[in-house]
Amino acid sequence: MASSLLRLFLVRHGQTAWTETHQHTGLTDLPLNRQGEEHARQLGMRLNPFRFAWVFSSPLQRASRTCELAGFADAAQFDADLVEWNCGRYEGLRTSEIRQERPDWDLFRDGCPEGESPEQVAERAGRFLSRIQNSPGDVLVFSSGHIIRMIAARWLKLPPAAGRCFSCSPASIGVLAFEHNSVEEPVISLWNAVTSPAGNSADGTAMDLFP
Repeated sequence: MASSLLRLFLVRHGQTAWTETHQHTGLTDLPLNRQGEEHARQLGMRLNPFRFAWVFSSPLQRASRTCELAGFADAAQFDADLVEWNCGRYEGLRTSEIRQERPDWDLFRDGCPEGESPEQVAERAGRFLSRIQNSPGDVLVFSSGHIIRMIAARWLKLPPAAGRCFSCSPASIGVLAFEHNSVEEPVISLWNAVTSPAGNSADGTAMDLFP
């Protein structure tokens, strides 16, 4: 039996200069690069067959521009709880650089000095999930990698540290849902699906195999 409960589609923004160099990008408002814009258009083709009751975006331009190029700007609402993790003093650094000072550092366990803790980001994710729980249909979100990972952890009722388990590539799509039409059984239906120029996922699986 098909579920009557909402599904949450989570879309990470396309490439920026810092995603290519693996620098931590929190509140720095970087634009998409050319590849990021092309991938955003491809996302629109993959998402076009679906109908969404609500569409949300982070107000940061890398997410809002992805939303626009995918064709959902007219329906989108900005939500401040969807902005990326505030990286504080670690903004713009690579993990390898941070670990020169703190060899065992883990974002989802330790957070960022002068930025946000995992618990603070989890609280934002939880607030957002509470706001959409009464949606009359599926929900689409455009945001950034680390907050998306935290939303997945909270959807599954896992602790904040579990967010580190959910890899989230640029221009990827994840779908959170419920099994057996029960809110007591949250699941991941699809995760980290990245489209190729041919319109297929990176592993060759056709993207029309969405749940």
